Amino acid sequence: MQTNEYKSMMKKSLLFAIPFAGIAALLSFKKNDAAPMIAPAVIEAGPGDTIHYPEEKHLRNVQQLTFGGDNAEAYWSYDSKYIVFQRTSPKDGIPCDQIFYGKVPAPGKPFVYKPISSGKGRTTCAFFMKDGKHILYASTHLGADTCPPVPDRKKYGNKYIWPLYDSYDIFMADLNGKIVKQLTHSKGYDAEGTLSPDGKKMIYTSDKDGDIELYIMDLKTGKEIRVTNTLGYDGGAWFSPDGKKIIWRASRPTTDAEVKEYKDLLAENLVAPTNMEVFVANADGSNVHQVTHFGQANWAPAFFRDSKRIIFASNQEYKRGFPFNIYSINEDGSNLQKITHEKIFDAFPMFSPDGKKIVFCSNRNNGGTRDTNVFIADWVE
Repeated sequence: MQTNEYKSMMKKSLLFAIPFAGIAALLSFKKNDAAPMIAPAVIEAGPGDTIHYPEEKHLRNVQQLTFGGDNAEAYWSYDSKYIVFQRTSPKDGIPCDQIFYGKVPAPGKPFVYKPISSGKGRTTCAFFMKDGKHILYASTHLGADTCPPVPDRKKYGNKYIWPLYDSYDIFMADLNGKIVKQLTHSKGYDAEGTLSPDGKKMIYTSDKDGDIELYIMDLKTGKEIRVTNTLGYDGGAWFSPDGKKIIWRASRPTTDAEVKEYKDLLAENLVAPTNMEVFVANADGSNVHQVTHFGQANWAPAFFRDSKRIIFASNQEYKRGFPFNIYSINEDGSNLQKITHEKIFDAFPMFSPDGKKIVFCSNRNNGGTRDTNVFIADWVE
C-alpha cells in the first residue's frame, strides 16, 4: 500500500512512517490481553499546528484519528466503516510496527482501535478481506519473536535504505488476531499485499525470483502469475476500482552505476527508494506505461473511484527530498494538481470504497514532534 508500501525517510530530516522500517526490540503487549486504545475526541492544535490547511480545497471535515507514535498505511474496509493500520510507539510498548484496526468514529467522537497482530516480530501492509471479518498482513514472526534489526546506514554513506526482511510472509487473520492461513511461503521478502475489488485476488511484492517484482495470487487456488519483469523495485501495488488495471511504484536503474548499486543492495536484502515513479498496467501485467516523470520519490499511488485519475505522494517539488505532499494526476500524466499544502509529510492516500472519504497519514498537528498520525476527510471534487 504503498511502503511497501515505509517508515521514515526522515532519519535524515524529519521522520515519517513507511511499510518496512522500525525500531528493533521486543513488543511488550500480548495479543489476547491487550486493551483497546482510545484516541482523544477533542483536537486542540498547538502553536503553528493545524489539521486542515486553507489551500486544501478538496478536503472537508478533516478528522485526526490517532495521536502520537508513527501511524501509517491506513486502509479502508470494503464497507467503508473500518480502518486498519500499522503503528509504532515505543512509549506505549510498541517498538516496531504492529497492526491495529478500529471503526471510523462519527465527527467529534474518539477513535477506538485494537491490535490484531500478536506483538511478535514486525508487521506491515495490512488490508481488509472482502468479508470484513478477516485481515491480511505481512509479518516476520516466523523468523523471530523480536523486532528485526534495522540496517546501519553509516555503512552505506548514510543513504536512505529499506530492509527487505527475508522473514516476511503474508498471513490472514481474524479480527481477534488468530492467524487462520499463511498465504505466502517463499524464502525471501513477501509483503505489500492488497486485494482486487471482488476480494478474490491478491497483488503483492516479492524478491523470490531474484528481483523485487509484483505477483497476483488467486486466493482460492493459490495459483499466481508474475506481472512485472523489469530490473528495479516494483511495489506498493493496487488494483483499480473496476479491477481492470493495476498501479504501483517502481525504480528503474538504467546507468551501469545505478544498476550496480541496485544489485549490490539487493544482494544484502536492501533497496534505496529515493527514485521512484508511478506505473500503470492492465491487470494481467500487459500495456505497462509510466505515469510520472518527475524524479525524486513518487509513490503511494492509488486510483480515484473512476479508475482513471490517480492520487499519489511525492517530494518532487523539493530537491532536498522533503517535504512530501499528495497530488492528483491523469493516467496520461496530464493535469497535475496539488492536494495537500503543508511543509512536512502527507502520504498514503486511499479513497473509501464508497468514494465519499479519503484517509491519509501526516505529520501535521504533532506539536513539533516526529509523530505521524492517521487522518480522514470528506472528499470534495
